[in-house]
Amino acid sequence: MILLNPKKHVRKYADKKSEEIMLKTIDFFENKGKKKLKADDHERTWYADFLEFVKKEKLFSTLLTPSALGEKDCRWDTWRNCEFNEILGFYGLPYWYTWQVSILGLGPIWMSKNEDAKRKAAKLLEQGEIFAFGLSEKSHGADIYSTDMVLTDLGNGQYRANGGKYYIGNANKARMISVFGKMDETDEYVFFVADSQHKNFELVKNVVNSQNYVAEFALHDYPITEADILHKGQDAWDAALNTVNVGKYNLGWASIGICTHAFYEAMNHAANRVLYNTHVTDFPHIRQLFTEAYARLAAMKLFALRAADYKRSASAADRRYLLYTPMVKMKVTMQGEEVINLIWDVIAAKGFEKDTFFEMAARDIRALPKLEGTAHVNMALVIKFMANYLFNPAEYPEIPQRNDVTNDEFLFNQGPTKGLGKTRFHDYNIAYNKADFPNLSIFKEQISVLKQFLMQAPPDAAQQKDVDFLLALGEIFTLIPYGQLILENAEIYGIEADITDQIFDFMVRDFSKYALQLYSKPGSTPKQMEFCMKMIRKPVVNKELSEKIWKNYVYALNGVYQMNA
Repeated sequence: MILLNPKKHVRKYADKKSEEIMLKTIDFFENKGKKKLKADDHERTWYADFLEFVKKEKLFSTLLTPSALGEKDCRWDTWRNCEFNEILGFYGLPYWYTWQVSILGLGPIWMSKNEDAKRKAAKLLEQGEIFAFGLSEKSHGADIYSTDMVLTDLGNGQYRANGGKYYIGNANKARMISVFGKMDETDEYVFFVADSQHKNFELVKNVVNSQNYVAEFALHDYPITEADILHKGQDAWDAALNTVNVGKYNLGWASIGICTHAFYEAMNHAANRVLYNTHVTDFPHIRQLFTEAYARLAAMKLFALRAADYKRSASAADRRYLLYTPMVKMKVTMQGEEVINLIWDVIAAKGFEKDTFFEMAARDIRALPKLEGTAHVNMALVIKFMANYLFNPAEYPEIPQRNDVTNDEFLFNQGPTKGLGKTRFHDYNIAYNKADFPNLSIFKEQISVLKQFLMQAPPDAAQQKDVDFLLALGEIFTLIPYGQLILENAEIYGIEADITDQIFDFMVRDFSKYALQLYSKPGSTPKQMEFCMKMIRKPVVNKELSEKIWKNYVYALNGVYQMNA
């Protein structure tokens, strides 16, 4: 079973501690119960109970401290962090969010050569503290070129920080906030740490209306010493972007967790509801909606798991993760919205009811494509890899499943952030040619037409500056690596070909949808429009297969999970 089921959590772990962490976390939420979970959500209650549990069990310390700085079982292990991400998302975005922004806050610290700051962070983690990432600003958003946070050099290793930051999670409690700014006289970039409890730290307000505290804060002549400085110059810039590389991947996992819980709840409701003397799940359109939602959710998880293998195997010579990581942030979170939309069409008004998990899911699923850089920003990044991915493959050793007990050292030593367009990838045809089923064959024909489009009618100079045009083209392109990693992981996890064929049913339709959107763009040329029409295809209609998927995989989830009251 590819989906998380907290009532029967049977995933195999390489070590006992990891299993213990996941089961204890599940127990915490199940013992809390849905009624209290929802009450805390409605009252916007700060999740002190969860953070006390994290402190008692040293969860963040074990999961987020590199091996060299922590106790036994401490390591930064992306594979097990994926699981923790998913469990927190399953029970509610606020709990995931405090974990996520701690990850971002720790990134510049673990990437630093400031050993004292690292040891301090490890000690605070052990004590149960949370962290924050001071990058965005009210006037500039995430445009870090334009930061107004200024560090003034007073000489003798003394500095004063002045400026504001905006939309900074955990900044009400974090004892170490990694703050990005510039040196006053030189405009050199800098990262330093600040303490939210310092008298020169002004907590202006919470800018959101939720359980989280997402702060606007200001530093007023805040004293900084060399001991507080993490990075200067290009290193500071690289630390900002490389931290986002590490952190934005987690957003896809929050979507997977949210969608899984919402799916169970929707199925339990629909399968046990009778309208017009008919069980709701006996209506053909309801079965179709559920089946597509299941296929999209399974695809989200297969892709995100496989992306973790590449992330854990990354090196200076293998930077393929730089394509897959933003896709987990961008593609998986947008697919999460699709899943919620599909099952919301099933449960309709039930999705607004205050006692349901779905009420939270429908609200929170919208946030994830818009955090840590919008989906559009990440799409613009992904497009940079298109030429090498499609036309200039390199040879790499095959990446196995990476669930081994290893500290992911490279993530905090990624190096310079320049030259993304030079990143190479292995031949995607290796994965596509290993499998053979009807909808995959159609999808491969669509890929072939896209390549003809790019060779015979490529975007001209004006189109290359037209973000709207490129975003539409990017939507088509991302389907190819998305399908590639799904195919690779379907083989690793032994996913039945029936499920994979059902996944490529919606992949063929999505390819066609985006091709029609590209056709309709104001700037598309007649030649490009001709190729777009050739990309539009219909998946194979197989009623027998659809019935099998419904019976054996989708409807089979009826009654499988319901959160404790």
